[in-house]
Amino acid sequence: MKFYLNLKLVTYLELLERTTEIIKLQSIDKFPPFTYIKNIPRNKKLKILFDKSIQHLREDIVIDLRNNLSNFQITIHTIEPEINIVKLISDEEIITNQLFFESCAKDYRKLGEELVFMFAQKKKIKFNHKFPSIMFNQLKGKEQKGKIGDWKYFIHGFHCHFGNIKTKQKIEVPFMFGMEFGDLDPYFFMQFIKSSTNYHPLPVNIYEDYADGARIIEVMLNLGLFEKITSNFKEHTGVVVTDRDKVEIALFNDNEEYYHPKFNLLKFLGLKK
Repeated sequence: MKFYLNLKLVTYLELLERTTEIIKLQSIDKFPPFTYIKNIPRNKKLKILFDKSIQHLREDIVIDLRNNLSNFQITIHTIEPEINIVKLISDEEIITNQLFFESCAKDYRKLGEELVFMFAQKKKIKFNHKFPSIMFNQLKGKEQKGKIGDWKYFIHGFHCHFGNIKTKQKIEVPFMFGMEFGDLDPYFFMQFIKSSTNYHPLPVNIYEDYADGARIIEVMLNLGLFEKITSNFKEHTGVVVTDRDKVEIALFNDNEEYYHPKFNLLKFLGLKK
């Protein structure tokens, strides 16, 4: 069964890989028209290779494409004489599947909370319900990675990565929002969805984890199904599902009694020893 689940995941994710159409461009008047580019399917990447004689035109062309093609990711290679064009998930696709993405966000939040409590219990760590980040940051450098139950973990930045050894499901649990563990980073959210086999096959394909994820979050915010929240740091914000049991998120105050010795932000974040 273990082998079957892993094989099923790999096979499905392989289906989400794009095919690439390569166009070798020797003259700028042979550049494909906007109408052709607009109609490329989302499962295709358009790679345009520029002849040496017209390489200098790449940057101007990319600017022109970005101004005329919304809902596309257009990148210019810093070394190779090429630009790459892909179509991103559309507003219509997101709106059609809004209930799916809302459900995924709820699942993300629920699993994140369960893993944090399991982590604290297994590690026999005193849990700070006001600032759970203290628990994670105290482990940086000594027990920064390891295993609890069926999950491997790795503490980094403002997240703790959990990867299920059996199912290969991935989730990055945020710990800078008090007891709110549902903050949705575009890339991490898409990784969670694509690695959760119970969602397969997806109702809509996701090819660009960050760019498609960013568009999904933007549209879901506009629909009111996601909302912005502040974190323990006043200037740091996040995005969570709107339909949830809301929790109060406290702000860090370096005069609080729980900081002994006096709180040092750089040291707390692991940027200073």
